[in-house]
Amino acid sequence: MSDTPFGFGLPPEEPENGDEGKKKDPAGGGQGSGGNPFGANPFGFGGLPGMGGPAGADNPFAAMFGSLNPNDLGAAFQQLGQMLSYEGGPVNWDMAKQIARQVVAQGTADGTKDASVGPAEKSAVEEAVRLADLWLDEVTSLPSGANTAVAWSRAEWVEATLSAWQQLVDPVAERVGSAMGDVLPEEMQAMAGPLIGMMRSMGGAMFGQQIGQAVGALAGEVVGSTDVGLPLGPAGRAALLPLNIEAFGKDLGVPSDEVRLYLALREAAHQRLFAHVPWLRAHLFGAVEGYARGIKVDTSKLEEAVGQLDPTHPEQLQEALQQGMFQPEDTPQQKAALARLETALALVEGWVDAVVHEAAKSRLTSADALRETLRRRRASGGPAEQTFATLIGLELRPRRLRDAARLWASLTDARGVDGRDGLWEHPDMLPTATDLDDPDGFVHREHLDFSELDKMLGEAAKGDAPERPESGDDEK
Repeated sequence: MSDTPFGFGLPPEEPENGDEGKKKDPAGGGQGSGGNPFGANPFGFGGLPGMGGPAGADNPFAAMFGSLNPNDLGAAFQQLGQMLSYEGGPVNWDMAKQIARQVVAQGTADGTKDASVGPAEKSAVEEAVRLADLWLDEVTSLPSGANTAVAWSRAEWVEATLSAWQQLVDPVAERVGSAMGDVLPEEMQAMAGPLIGMMRSMGGAMFGQQIGQAVGALAGEVVGSTDVGLPLGPAGRAALLPLNIEAFGKDLGVPSDEVRLYLALREAAHQRLFAHVPWLRAHLFGAVEGYARGIKVDTSKLEEAVGQLDPTHPEQLQEALQQGMFQPEDTPQQKAALARLETALALVEGWVDAVVHEAAKSRLTSADALRETLRRRRASGGPAEQTFATLIGLELRPRRLRDAARLWASLTDARGVDGRDGLWEHPDMLPTATDLDDPDGFVHREHLDFSELDKMLGEAAKGDAPERPESGDDEK
């Protein structure tokens, strides 16, 4: 579990090689390479003349204003207007999209800039997905789920996945937004309407900034539309990011076409699962929402922040949130919700891992190495897991993924492809978190359970008492 569930951690330090403006503001100002274009804290006003505090003193708006260049100042005031005029849901998604696009435009830490996808890259992706689907036909009973194959730039990935992030994040943000309006006594809420409205507007902007930064950074490293084990892109569209695939395979010593094909297998396998298990998407997103319902807000901290809120220093609210204002409830219901979500994600990723390995192991000489590379990427806290933890306070434990992959492999050996894939017919048929601890035991217990059920049904149909041994057809 992340200690800072929605990413309200301390702002990162500026790089030592920043420009003079950044050196003067080590607490988070300035636009560093790959950093937040609006600073680590977007709500400071201290850098404005007459608003208190020296310019650049722990104040990201001072970073936005820079040396008060007229063009920069105009852009900063435009951004401020967007913050305070926002009247939508718990997250300002227009701001999130804007910041994500700006982070993408800055490029990744290695200096790689986003670029439009060319015809040759599009053709290579289409061919890889087509071949991947042919191979998968032999190892799963689920038919192809990809109607089209597309090659995305990083900016296109942001555009295509933002609606899914909204569905994931809004339930958590809603909990905090509701708490903002509940901290004032009832008799004061009518009088404090403008203040509550301003707080909610800033809260929406604050979440938008956090999410935009995270999604923009993730766009620089994902290789497809299903890296977090969830269907983030449009249904039926297998998507790969050629620029990021090239970066992923750069130091692996594996031919680029093999890297592309292996990642296409993973993307196509995800698409099959989400296309032909109709309840799965709602099950996963519902598990996220159920987990979010258990988030509680420390109202004492929020009340203190509201009571001390200075209209000229609204960054105080951000500082309060950075200190851990909301955490998951430590209740049996919340623990069960977390277990359901972790288990569901592990089962999806484990099934994909198992079927892709089965399809690739005899065809790609690098299959084992690529499989282990992706597993280690997860184990070391890869970008997908880190972003997921930042946005909803969840870390997908790599141990669960490995256990799930072993379980699906055991089911294949014991029941064949059809028997394995048949478990996706209903969520109640899937293994539980306890079953992941003993995959082989689950396989054998399931056979025993079904046998006992058949016996009981047969005895009931013959009118025999359950404790009596079977006596043939004499009583018929």
